[in-house]
Amino acid sequence: IKIPDDAFNDCSKLEFVCIPKSVTEIGEGAFSECSSLVNINIPDTVKKIGQCAFYGCTSLSKITIPETITEFGEGVFYECNSLTEFTIPKHIHEIKMNFFWKCSSLTNIKIPNNIKEIGSAAFGGCSSLKEVNIPTSVKKIGGLSFCGCTSLENQSLPLNCKI
Repeated sequence: IKIPDDAFNDCSKLEFVCIPKSVTEIGEGAFSECSSLVNINIPDTVKKIGQCAFYGCTSLSKITIPETITEFGEGVFYECNSLTEFTIPKHIHEIKMNFFWKCSSLTNIKIPNNIKEIGSAAFGGCSSLKEVNIPTSVKKIGGLSFCGCTSLENQSLPLNCKI
């Protein structure tokens, strides 16, 4: 079962979502602009999260992402201003374009060894991000990937990475 594209778009009073185990996919923009959404639990049956699924969820501070996710669209957490940390599942190979754009409270990101590419502006505007350790598995980093990361103090780049 798929939560359809834009299913809960602009449900500004929605605060909490517990997705049932029957769901395998979250559609594009499914929860976009849910400005009061604070917490969401995603079961391990979900394999795909569509483009901009949580775009503009400015109150989202906690999200449980299972290791079973195999695909994310672009801009999934675009402008999730309250999100402070995130662990990328081990089956993901690319952090897509605008993935965390303007997640201004994001301070901690764990990039696993399976990531091969970081898309354009993936972390753009993450003004609270202090440290990024990019594993040697990353072969390409897109333009503006860390643009506006004004708190970034430490970053490590693999020698064989194309920027």
